[in-house]
Amino acid sequence: MERTFVMIKPDGVQRGLIGDIIARFERRGLKIVAMKFMHVSRELAEKHYAVHKGRPFYDGLIEYITSGPVVAMVLEGTNAIKVARATMGATNPAEAAPGTIRADFGIEIGRNLVHGSDGPDTAAFEIGLWFGDDIPGWERDADRWIFE
Repeated sequence: MERTFVMIKPDGVQRGLIGDIIARFERRGLKIVAMKFMHVSRELAEKHYAVHKGRPFYDGLIEYITSGPVVAMVLEGTNAIKVARATMGATNPAEAAPGTIRADFGIEIGRNLVHGSDGPDTAAFEIGLWFGDDIPGWERDADRWIFE
């Protein structure tokens, strides 16, 4: 089973969309193996977005992600990265397919509600950064009806 990191950003939390967003991933068949509600420190934000350092939007991104609480999650399933990203939709909500989180709840790219790892290396880095190595596994009875 593949794992991915997903975060409900401050706009999703402030708008009261936590339950709706989590439900989309669970209905899709992804399993939550770790989750926490938290305020992001500047230090964590800078590590998470280090790849963007020096870009014009970097300072605003750090300010935004530390502006309010987030929900950080590790999701698990077959092709979890690809499935989670498809469920979220295109980064720009105006270009996201109907039925995706960003298309259904977002309008602007700077308030696109969710972040998801874009590949296996990024997922491993982000999961380690936000949760460390100690993520318990658990058996979900429905998995036999979701995964072959």
